[in-house]
Amino acid sequence: MSRSRILAAATVVASAMTLNAAAFAQSGEVNVYTYRETKLVQPLFDAFTKDTGIKVNVVSASSGLEQRMKAEGANSPADVLLTVDVGRMAEAVEAGVTQPIKSEALDRIVPAQYRDPDGHWAGISMRARVIYASKDRVKQDAITYEELADPKWKGKICIRSGQHIYNNALFAAYVAHHGEAKAEEWLRGVKANLAQKPSGGDRETARDVAAGKCDIGIGNTYYWALMMNNDPDKKPWAEATKVILPTFAGGGTHVNLSGVLLAKHAPNRANAVKLIEWLAGEHAQHLYADANYEYPVRAGVAVNPTIAGYGKLNPDALPISKIAASRKAASTLADKVGFDN
Repeated sequence: MSRSRILAAATVVASAMTLNAAAFAQSGEVNVYTYRETKLVQPLFDAFTKDTGIKVNVVSASSGLEQRMKAEGANSPADVLLTVDVGRMAEAVEAGVTQPIKSEALDRIVPAQYRDPDGHWAGISMRARVIYASKDRVKQDAITYEELADPKWKGKICIRSGQHIYNNALFAAYVAHHGEAKAEEWLRGVKANLAQKPSGGDRETARDVAAGKCDIGIGNTYYWALMMNNDPDKKPWAEATKVILPTFAGGGTHVNLSGVLLAKHAPNRANAVKLIEWLAGEHAQHLYADANYEYPVRAGVAVNPTIAGYGKLNPDALPISKIAASRKAASTLADKVGFDN
């Protein structure tokens, strides 16, 4: 082969190597720590990889991810924390393991009430805290959260622990709406109406309503849909109940979030922001709505038909950050009234 041909071939090989390196740099990886079950979020990550070429590595746990990130410090491989509930998002920020997400796309898509004012977290889907009511024994189709303390419900309410993050957020929303004094009075009224000591989870609440132990229970929107559509053993519990979307007096239905946070020491920051923005995109929002039975935060994305069957959701206008700020007061009040005793 002539010298000119050798040089030409070498140039082609070098160019190919440069292109491959560039392609790898553009794709690469992103590391996600999440409290969500892997089977629930893996379809999302698979779709993201298909759309972008970026590989997603997942670490899933039921607790302790913020502490792990803090212990790992600057060496943490975490790029994104994907979690549920404003309580866990606030705890991550308080632990100092996040940084502001700077994204015009995210600011444009996600309503301000579902974003941290300082930019550390953003909601990517919503769930509502609602009523599971007996079809046989509850005739009304509307209820306020305030009404849960009405003596007419004495001995008729089932609920999980008042200190569980889902109820803590609901109680915190009540504090934010009405102040601590009225929230304490309300909690005492709700406690007086309980049919039994708070226990179990939201599915067990539906079970106990179906069994006649109580007439109404408090649960998240997606659990009812999961029981109805995905769990034949628990489907009778859903079939015996109906979902009522409660509201605050003069307000809307309490919602909480599934959210994303950008890790403080994200080694793949650019890919992390791409993933966060992708999760707010139409493709991911449709997947969330259908696979996880949650409400999209992006306008114009249809909810799953089962969720739509509850009726039109009117989310409460209270910013989620104000609920986060009232969490400690809500927890203190729950203990003060002996809610779980």
